[in-house]
Amino acid sequence: MSTGQTAAGIAEALVSNVERVVLGKTEVLRLVVAALLARGHVLIEDAPGMGKTLLAKALARSLGGTAGRVQGTVDLLPADITGVTVFEQEQRTWEFRAGPLFHNVVLFDEINRATPRAQAALLEAMAEGQVSADGGVYPLPAPFFVLATQNPNGEAGTFPLVSGEYDRFAICVSLGLPDRASERALLRGVGGRSALEDLAPVVDPESFVAACTDVEQLYAAPAVEDYVLDIADATRSHGSVTHGISPRATQLLLQVAKGHAVVDGRSYATPDDVQAVAVAVLAHRLGSDMHTVGASASRAAVEELLASVAVPEI
Repeated sequence: MSTGQTAAGIAEALVSNVERVVLGKTEVLRLVVAALLARGHVLIEDAPGMGKTLLAKALARSLGGTAGRVQGTVDLLPADITGVTVFEQEQRTWEFRAGPLFHNVVLFDEINRATPRAQAALLEAMAEGQVSADGGVYPLPAPFFVLATQNPNGEAGTFPLVSGEYDRFAICVSLGLPDRASERALLRGVGGRSALEDLAPVVDPESFVAACTDVEQLYAAPAVEDYVLDIADATRSHGSVTHGISPRATQLLLQVAKGHAVVDGRSYATPDDVQAVAVAVLAHRLGSDMHTVGASASRAAVEELLASVAVPEI
């Protein structure tokens, strides 16, 4: 781990480091790193055994700082996530004991197995970078990211996220099955959990915060901004979508596109960056808003929208 890295250098180091653990998923890793550079939270949605938790753990280790974990269960309480105030007998004072949210990277495993009340405890933290508990407001460390996982196929004992919760995640990605070469490598002990144990941070929290600021200030031509706005308008007039995306989602689409530009090693965003991240940024939002739900249907809707919006030349 070194200091003084550029945002592009940090992005490259993160992708390369996580690739030592999660094999054959370069494009997904590039999307995730782009979202993190845009100060966004990430939802990893896939069937069991695909490496969702492994990816989240590898990212947590690579990003440096501190990491916390929450396991989604039906008996999880908000205080189990945020923390609780206890009475200290010796000092005879009330003291707040921070929960697992008070880390740079929080892995929320199987978020859809936590009750809506427990899920709601995340919303303020994800949106505001702070926690309100027992009458006090407590700031979270910087950077602060939630990496949540869920299995979309197992309905029993789950509490599906509502649209407001989906909207807090910058992107939603799926890993899918590995290619044959990657799966063969896993059989031979290359990558996977064994590699995770040896994974070291490649960036410190301060440098990553600086990289996020660089991404925020990255240049996007007015034509690129217009392209993002045209896509947003298209979601709001699509026949199968009730409301379309929110202004927050519009902003995130541009910010994650800027993050993707940095992952590509450029100092400016292009329409290609917008197209590269659009499905990951928009599909889970439209999926919670469409008359016909489902991951494949929402991804198809985004691809249809992209095909209907003219791409500017810059």
